[in-house]
Amino acid sequence: MKRFTPAVFTLALVATQPSYAQTANTDAVMPTIDVTTDTPSYDAKQSTVAGFDEAPLKDTSASVSVITAETLQNQQAKLLSDIIKNDASITENYAPVGYYENIAIRGFALDYGNSYQINGMSIAGEQNVALDNKERVEILKGVSSLQNGAAAPGGLVNYVTKRPANVLSILLGFDSNGSRQYSTDLGILFGEHKQFGLRINAAHEDIHSYVEHADGRREFASVAASWIISPKAALQFNIEHQEKVQRSVSGYQLLGNTTVPANASRTKLLGYQSWMDPVKISALNMDMRLDLELSRQWRSYFAVSRSRTVIDDNVAFAYGDPNFGISFGANGDYGIYDYRNSDDTRRNDQAKAVLLGNVDTGSIHHNITLGVSTTRRTVDKSDGINEYIGSDNIYNPNPVVLPSSGKTMPDAYRNLDSRQQALFVTDKIRLNEQWQIIGGGRQIWLQEKNYDDTGSTIRNTDRSLFLPQLALIYQPTNRTTLYTNYTENLSLGGQTPWWVDNAMVFLSPTKTRQIEAGIKHDLNNDVSVTAALFQMRKPFEYPQPDSSLAGYTYVQQGDQTHRGIELGANGNVTKRLHITAGITLLQARASHSGTPSYDGHQTINAPRVRSAVHADYRVPGMENLNVLGSWLYSAKKAANREGTAEVGAYHVFNTGVRYQTRLGGNTATIRFTVDNVFNKYYWKDVGEYLGDSYLHLGAPRTARISLQYDF
Repeated sequence: MKRFTPAVFTLALVATQPSYAQTANTDAVMPTIDVTTDTPSYDAKQSTVAGFDEAPLKDTSASVSVITAETLQNQQAKLLSDIIKNDASITENYAPVGYYENIAIRGFALDYGNSYQINGMSIAGEQNVALDNKERVEILKGVSSLQNGAAAPGGLVNYVTKRPANVLSILLGFDSNGSRQYSTDLGILFGEHKQFGLRINAAHEDIHSYVEHADGRREFASVAASWIISPKAALQFNIEHQEKVQRSVSGYQLLGNTTVPANASRTKLLGYQSWMDPVKISALNMDMRLDLELSRQWRSYFAVSRSRTVIDDNVAFAYGDPNFGISFGANGDYGIYDYRNSDDTRRNDQAKAVLLGNVDTGSIHHNITLGVSTTRRTVDKSDGINEYIGSDNIYNPNPVVLPSSGKTMPDAYRNLDSRQQALFVTDKIRLNEQWQIIGGGRQIWLQEKNYDDTGSTIRNTDRSLFLPQLALIYQPTNRTTLYTNYTENLSLGGQTPWWVDNAMVFLSPTKTRQIEAGIKHDLNNDVSVTAALFQMRKPFEYPQPDSSLAGYTYVQQGDQTHRGIELGANGNVTKRLHITAGITLLQARASHSGTPSYDGHQTINAPRVRSAVHADYRVPGMENLNVLGSWLYSAKKAANREGTAEVGAYHVFNTGVRYQTRLGGNTATIRFTVDNVFNKYYWKDVGEYLGDSYLHLGAPRTARISLQYDF
């Protein structure tokens, strides 16, 4: 794809999620388009991710985390891994430097194909979604089948884009590694009644990584547009494009499949060869939404979207020992593979029609949602090149020089064609001022075909399933909400690794069940506290040792059960101090797997305890100066399926300041942050990818500074 810069891109239309809230005692009205430019606060009161409409968080029968634009800006977040440090229930799950990232919620890794959204519409998750044009990031913790159909049980991430407004802002940013970022935010409302709106965001970033030989660049552009057609009709559009080019950093593996590497370097690029090209990821996301007011009680919206990611994967990949084992050698030896897979294309298309309204039956009020949805995901790629070219040792100060395999890339072909059609309905029944019952579900028709390189079908899934969702809400006062819910979910099967007997196939979907109970309480107008208890159960997927030719077969056998408690607090503790805090206790275990050594202990990459605290304090006597700080704690984590290898617990502290002043009659904001203040050496991520386990070290101390100028 041709390189572009923030100054050169194609204008297109953008869709943004309308902002509207509806309670049981209000009539249906058209959404109003937010035209203000006030800085958003840390505290979000509403979200869309837990349903099909924007609703107050306190009336939501689920655990939802919302990270606002102000939080993203003040923490100078750039990636999903920066966002999740605000929530104790979320961990990284295979998030290497230079590659697209994934996360785990409540111990379950998300599905790239179905667990990520922009403005409520499905996107291909194999990308690092840009934050430059995002108003907030909403995270639903727990089963999301009602919202998104067949998806991973852990939850759902929804990015909400900025709306058109009269705004002009530029930002310059730098970090201690030498990275540079330039971005702009330009918006305008026009027309006789300001019925038209445009907003353009663009960014260029020169990436200088703390890992040697892993520098890169990023280009981003987006355009948002809105049109209030009439008092009863509004149209919104969104398109964004990002190209990121950077060498991918191989993770470490256990030594002899038993021992965590000691004194491993966090700045060394394992397997580096000068001829290796960087990974290039080009992502295009666009959506459109039409809202219509049908009457005072009923309204509807229609939305369509397309998300397309093209990955050119190139790496001298560090993997296994020289004897083709699936972990590094006991002495630190590892194999180096010429791994290439160009034109790896993932595409998600979705269309959705939703009808929302209010009906009264006597003294009982019904808030009804009816909808239909169709989604298609395709994966087109070749079998690629994965050729062993030599070996090295993680402690070798002078990396070996090896030639590439010289092999030619095979042709790409259709690997997966997955189609979902669905009917969904919910009825939020308000019995009185205290009690609400929510009933509904999603009838899903799933057709999936998995192909080999000859075009032959190796798996054909045709499944029809109703996924129910039931919830009960009790509000004894207007400050307190207690809820419980039961949900069933259809999870898409994972893709098997290359070294098992049933290599590189997508497994069949499986069913997950979840029960959750929680409380949300406003201590006062400024501080809220939450608590949730949950249990989630799904079939266990893993490579089972057996007598097959490969020695393993990837199976779905036994159960994987996660139980836990989440506690959180958020708000202005004083007029000067804002705190967001949370702690999650998690038990994640496999049982009845058929491999006894894998049962009865904590699963890979799932800490038993994780906590996160973020504070923002306005300094007395210096009203334009704020001091920021955060503390993240993780208990130790299992690094192999037997639970015999673990990485240690860690504490990471971050700090920063924000200073706002006036320059040339306009507002200027300077932000300075230092992540990992004490330069803690720790293993941030020991997650799995395609059946293999990798260990990734956390970043060293990194300072960032930026200047934002608002005209």
